[in-house]
Amino acid sequence: MPKHGSVFSAMLQEFEGAARILDLDPGIWQILTHPKRQIVVSCPIQRDNGQIEVFTGYRVQYNITLGPAKGGIRYHPGVTLDEVTALAAWMTWKCAVAQVPFGGGKGGIICDPTTMSKRELEALTRRYTAEIIDAIGPEKDVPAPDVNTDAQIMAWFMDTYSMHVGHTATAVVTGKPVEMGGSLGRREATGRGVMIIARESARHLGFELKGSTVAVQGFGNVGSIGAELMHAEGAKIVAATDWKGGVHNPKGLDMPALLAWAAEHKTVAGFPGSEPITNDQLFALDVDVLVPAALENQITAENQASIKAKMVIEGANGPTTPDAHHALHKRGVFVVPDILANAGGVTTSYFEWVQDRHGYFWSEKEVNERLEVKMVEAFDAVLKTAKKHNVDMRTAAYIVAINRVATVTRMRGMYA
Repeated sequence: MPKHGSVFSAMLQEFEGAARILDLDPGIWQILTHPKRQIVVSCPIQRDNGQIEVFTGYRVQYNITLGPAKGGIRYHPGVTLDEVTALAAWMTWKCAVAQVPFGGGKGGIICDPTTMSKRELEALTRRYTAEIIDAIGPEKDVPAPDVNTDAQIMAWFMDTYSMHVGHTATAVVTGKPVEMGGSLGRREATGRGVMIIARESARHLGFELKGSTVAVQGFGNVGSIGAELMHAEGAKIVAATDWKGGVHNPKGLDMPALLAWAAEHKTVAGFPGSEPITNDQLFALDVDVLVPAALENQITAENQASIKAKMVIEGANGPTTPDAHHALHKRGVFVVPDILANAGGVTTSYFEWVQDRHGYFWSEKEVNERLEVKMVEAFDAVLKTAKKHNVDMRTAAYIVAINRVATVTRMRGMYA
């Protein structure tokens, strides 16, 4: 069992509450709380200065009952096996909630990509791909971008895999450049999903996104696009923070200008026409919608009491600790969990995988329309379950997900 306070133990707490309500069979419980496979590899590369450095990489395939493992690869100094395992578990539940035929996987390399040249990043990506190549493939495990990885990293990953298998295998990863089999709408998909869930949540609570106030923690791909699309729906984005600082304007930030500023300066900090703000101050703002879209464990038992938002839409993976979530729910804050709120990314990754395997590609309009349908269906299923069992949305999302995976596990039976 992971040590207390680990990311994986937080996932297990969330799992347990739903599993008890489901009266889950003890044997199925055992299966669903253990990762199927944890891979640890050493990735030696030659740095630009000629020295050899060995990086540690992980790939965890948590559960593949519903289909191939699916999940991103992150490059970050703080990557741990515990974190990657928890994220792979969350991917299992996320795919099940979204009703896409994937299991859960996740990968990571302990490195600081900000100190690495493009050549070094390519060498590291190709070596990592080669080290885990026996465990991946379009029908085994399909990686994607995550923290500090992007379409270029996926292009190198796909090329390395293709060189090994002797043919171009576009479906081995998602989040690729559109020119080489990526899907239109994929880059915006997670942020678009956040917007759709925020819109549906607002309607459930009796107000419209149009005219509402929004604060966004984390202005990367998910946070910035989510903010941009909510602004397009008529919401007022009053605050945003990132790794370098934050900005606040109670009258609403000029989103087109802020996006241009962030693209140029690689941070929102210093944006003209705004006041500086910290994450703690952002969490304490009296807004309708709070979107944590940074890293794990940002909303804790210590800072949750300051949150005044009507609803929290989790753009990041695991941004709220279990204790903080229970306290927020008790106070009447409507929290939509990550496994539902940010499932737009994996849903459109599924669309990309389908398009690659068929060799036929959809228009961006088709992609967005299909995403809209899947996200609204998933939200409705979770909300219906929450009402049925009189539980919060996180517990309801886990009930939906665990029930789907457990049902197929029972149907498939035990291989021995």
